[in-house]
Amino acid sequence: MGDAKKLSSMDASFLYLETPEMPMHVGSMAIFRLPGDYQGSFFEEFKAMIASRLHVAPILKARLEKAPLDIDHPSWVEDDQFDIDRHIFRGSLPAPYDRATLERIVGWMHAKLLNRARPLWEFYVFEGMKDNEIGLYSKMHHACIDGGAGAALTNMIYDVTPIPRKIEPQTARAKVGQEPRDIAANLVDSYQLLWTQPFDASAAAKGIDLPRSGKSDLGSILFDNAMFQIESAVKFAGNIPTMFKSVSEMVGKITDPKSRDSLASMVSPSTILNKSISSERSFAGVSIPLSRAKAVAKAAGGKLNDVVLAISSGVVRRYLKEQGALPTKSMTAAVPISLREEGNTDANNQVFGMICSIASNIEDPKARLEAIIAQSSKSKEMSHPLRALMPQISNVSMLGAPILVQILALLYSRSNLSDVLPPAANITVSNVPGPRQTLYAAGAELLHIFPVSISTHGLALNITVQSYRDQLDFGFISGANIIPHVQVLCDMLPDEFAALEAAFAPPAADLKSVAS
Repeated sequence: MGDAKKLSSMDASFLYLETPEMPMHVGSMAIFRLPGDYQGSFFEEFKAMIASRLHVAPILKARLEKAPLDIDHPSWVEDDQFDIDRHIFRGSLPAPYDRATLERIVGWMHAKLLNRARPLWEFYVFEGMKDNEIGLYSKMHHACIDGGAGAALTNMIYDVTPIPRKIEPQTARAKVGQEPRDIAANLVDSYQLLWTQPFDASAAAKGIDLPRSGKSDLGSILFDNAMFQIESAVKFAGNIPTMFKSVSEMVGKITDPKSRDSLASMVSPSTILNKSISSERSFAGVSIPLSRAKAVAKAAGGKLNDVVLAISSGVVRRYLKEQGALPTKSMTAAVPISLREEGNTDANNQVFGMICSIASNIEDPKARLEAIIAQSSKSKEMSHPLRALMPQISNVSMLGAPILVQILALLYSRSNLSDVLPPAANITVSNVPGPRQTLYAAGAELLHIFPVSISTHGLALNITVQSYRDQLDFGFISGANIIPHVQVLCDMLPDEFAALEAAFAPPAADLKSVAS
């Protein structure tokens, strides 16, 4: 890791928004199977493998260093007291040693905050499960990672063969510190560069790199922040044409009468799911075949994401109906969209979201999916111009902002405002594409990877889906005060999927003619 690296505004916001009721880490519950003739200690072999690969993901050895008085975003610095035994633990399962027991424990553990004095991740290995299975619960703070940056982590944990590959250790680099005099000289050069090509948009869009002191005393922070502000201004100026275009497109869309209907469909009704959450979590997972879900998407003329929304809608609709709490207006889902360019594996967050109607007011599964397809393309159109604005906003640094945001996050948590404010969306649904080939970790075959995501005040239920091989692994997590046993929703999912499949299946007469 070497030098300190300051967090972007978006990454840092996950730290500021964190409260005891609302931890901001994401995780997964992976299920492995050991070969029948396995002799070794999986826990020890897995830990040794991770230890030998830590250099692949430097963020794993980085801890947070706060700015004095919290006047600026914290930085990642290498933890000189790093100890892998503080991060990889042996978990123990009570009888009956099955997945349902593991899910309950994962829900309970996911509610516990990570220790900010250390690198922000933990792995728990559960051996001795039924059918030679092993459970691996991993958690990592959202400030370090999002779906796209997870590639380096996946590369570190998994192999494509049962025999782990050898990853060459990193050669040590000498740390080079810049003297203030060098920084001043570089600064003069940078200023000249700035004025010789004032606002060539193509150069400005890339930005300029001004020097940093990299130190954490107050003077250095103010200096580094000034450098950052100048860089941001140049980048911002270069992007003004793009931003104007985005804003005018957005205004055009909002004033278009057709778009007003789309906006109306994005207004969320109040439901029992949109309340303040407690500091406890309920978690469960369930799988369906990926190829069959894709076949439904194709038959409906939509995308896999639309099918995931329709299944989630069906399950939530059925659950709320049983509770006598289904709203007459359609509910909405917050759906994250990645802003990450192809090939960008920086370990930071590059996402923003759109709001989609999930047509929960439509009983017929076929009509519901068709309505979702129509709505999601409109939501994408509405959100598309905003995508250009997000990278500009995500790095804005304001001195003194961190402490203010922390106070606001705490106030929101304590005030139960989410109980009275109209919800931005009713549920969160996220679809993470994963590998198609079989993966292994320390000789054990990966069977499932169920995502364990974030519940927030006002958005108690989060449904995140990870594709792997030919399956979609759904992870349901909720504030336990809102849905005490989220397993109930998982149990409904296969039936909901079957109903959707049947609705789009070709009529029996067509099948006969194909057979003949």
